[in-house]
Amino acid sequence: MLYRLADAIPTIWLVLTLVFVAMRILPGDPAIAALGDGALPEQLAEFREKMGLNVPIWQQYFNFLIGTLTLDFGKSYMNGAPVLDLIARNLPYTIQLTVAAMILGTVIGIPFGVLAAVKRGKLPDSGMRIFSLVGYAVPDFYLGALFLIGFALNLRWFPINGAGSGFFDILHHLFLPALTLALVKAAFIGRLTRTSVLEVLGKDYVRTARAKGARENRVIYRHALRNALLPLATGMGLSLLATLSGSVAVELVFNRPGIGRLLIQSITERDYGVIQGGVVVFALMVVFVNLMMDLLYVVIDPRIRVK
Repeated sequence: MLYRLADAIPTIWLVLTLVFVAMRILPGDPAIAALGDGALPEQLAEFREKMGLNVPIWQQYFNFLIGTLTLDFGKSYMNGAPVLDLIARNLPYTIQLTVAAMILGTVIGIPFGVLAAVKRGKLPDSGMRIFSLVGYAVPDFYLGALFLIGFALNLRWFPINGAGSGFFDILHHLFLPALTLALVKAAFIGRLTRTSVLEVLGKDYVRTARAKGARENRVIYRHALRNALLPLATGMGLSLLATLSGSVAVELVFNRPGIGRLLIQSITERDYGVIQGGVVVFALMVVFVNLMMDLLYVVIDPRIRVK
């Protein structure tokens, strides 16, 4: 695990460097973006000095790296609020959406994938293939727009925007955005489950379990699915990372607070500090997910611990 942490450090540093460079080569002046075209030269100079934009680029980069290590991303250029406070305020909404989408996607995808593998070549298998094809082809933001128009605007079963307050109100606001991401992820998880279970069903230990008279449900879920979990866990880790990126578009479609919406707004306003802080958080989340996948591999297959 320590080796994995060491491997993640160069990755995070490269991401930070790319973000810093990308923000500096974009056209436009953040001081003008914050103060407007009518700002006086004295006001622009004062703003640049206040935000540390008047120092050489190498010093800005050094200050940025030091600030990242101490979780001090500075203040927003637009409203002067600490970047860390803005991230802390929006991050829980993105985590809520990501976790809910993965739970729904897993609950939908794995049973459908197992059923398609057991009923190979029959109607459930054909249905799984069609569902996977549609899930791969339809973008999540388009599916979210359809849900928003159908269930929120026309039927008025769900709220149009916001995140809600109180447990049940939060679930009410969360359901449609989470279902949007979950259906796309369920298509991937279901297809992967079908492939993994089909491969395991042909193994000797599965045939032996059946020959001993074990019930079919026990053979499928105790022997086949359990041994198919390792490649499935890898795919679900990748799916979780894709869900994090997909949450950006879904938050915009449903006008829902979150890191993705905060980043898009900051990009349009050239708010360097918020953009850099948000990308750092996303990079750390990616590293965390990869580490959790490594731990999950050990739980699923103890032989990895021995190696």
